[in-house]
Amino acid sequence: MLLRRFSSRASASPTRTAARLLLTAAASAAALGASLPAAAHADTGPIRTAPGPVGLLDGLLPKSPAPAPSPDKLTLTVADSGNGNDGTYELRCAPAGGTHPDAAAACARLDEIGNEGQDPFAPAPKDQLCTMQYGGPATAHITGTWHGRAVDASYSLADGCQIARWQQLSPVLPATAQ
Repeated sequence: MLLRRFSSRASASPTRTAARLLLTAAASAAALGASLPAAAHADTGPIRTAPGPVGLLDGLLPKSPAPAPSPDKLTLTVADSGNGNDGTYELRCAPAGGTHPDAAAACARLDEIGNEGQDPFAPAPKDQLCTMQYGGPATAHITGTWHGRAVDASYSLADGCQIARWQQLSPVLPATAQ
């Protein structure tokens, strides 16, 4: 008799065994959750439940949506531009907003550069040959978050490479008097 029971269980299909395990896990989780009185947690903060069985429900339940990406938010500080555009501006993208004088155009320019596969905040390459031209005393500093990554970039008009970087970000950075 013992041999017969054992042999009948051994012939159970893997699908049927998995279904039994899933049902047992679901019933256990439900019983555990129902056995905790809600009043016992009234003064102790949020109710904490035991974690569910790991791996048994994978692929059977819908996945939770991915967290929304953090919004693009940049702070631009401009000094010595020579044309009254000095100051600190906030630029938010998606949707465009903030205190930047032309937030929509600035966000569109950043997206355009990004869609070309370039990093709009990358420094000039160290080995790049730059013309020895001075574009003026203007400086800018951009900090914040763009496309989920931290930004901390400085700009000047000290040579041809730096002038090109500044001009590439127009209208994010303002035109200068020089």
